[in-house]
Amino acid sequence: MGVAPLSPWRIVKRIDQIILIGTFLGFCWLGMQAVHELGHVLGAWTTGGKVVQVVLHPFTISRTDMAHNPHPLIEVWAGPLMGSLLPLFVFLLAAFFRCPGTYLIRFFAGFCLIANGVYIGAAWLMEGGADASVMVMLGCPHWILILFGFVTVPLGLYLWHRQGRHFGFGSAEGRVSRAAMIVSVCLFAGVFVLELLLGTRG
Repeated sequence: MGVAPLSPWRIVKRIDQIILIGTFLGFCWLGMQAVHELGHVLGAWTTGGKVVQVVLHPFTISRTDMAHNPHPLIEVWAGPLMGSLLPLFVFLLAAFFRCPGTYLIRFFAGFCLIANGVYIGAAWLMEGGADASVMVMLGCPHWILILFGFVTVPLGLYLWHRQGRHFGFGSAEGRVSRAAMIVSVCLFAGVFVLELLLGTRG
């Protein structure tokens, strides 16, 4: 049985779903990088380091440049740890207080766990794998990086499990919350414009 062609009418019918998914994935990517770099900055500050600049821009992979870094292993681990745990903590708070739209925070937390887990757990295999390569260079055993990925990626996938209906998949047949779509557009546009105007492109 073939798949029905995606007619213009079906596209119009699912426009809210398309906008929600597109803008929220964009927000997740930019937001994940921001939280990750926040971890690096806090890790540096709490260990006496000096941050030169934080590169955050919609068209650039984020990074934190250091001038003085007395405890580089703490600083470099603070990025993925904060980037994974802070969104998870916010989701748990939202779930506890039954906040409306918690599934959006749940998806974002899952996205951050998966992105950071893959970044640390597998990027050390590639030359110039940024944080992961620095960790290995500083003496961190490979198995710790792999273990981090084995913990965070499945947890992120678990958070995504059975969330498709909120984004119009399965029995939802393209129906999504119009309010969630508007919130997603505002979040993505806000972060995008803020980084475009105030962010640093290195």
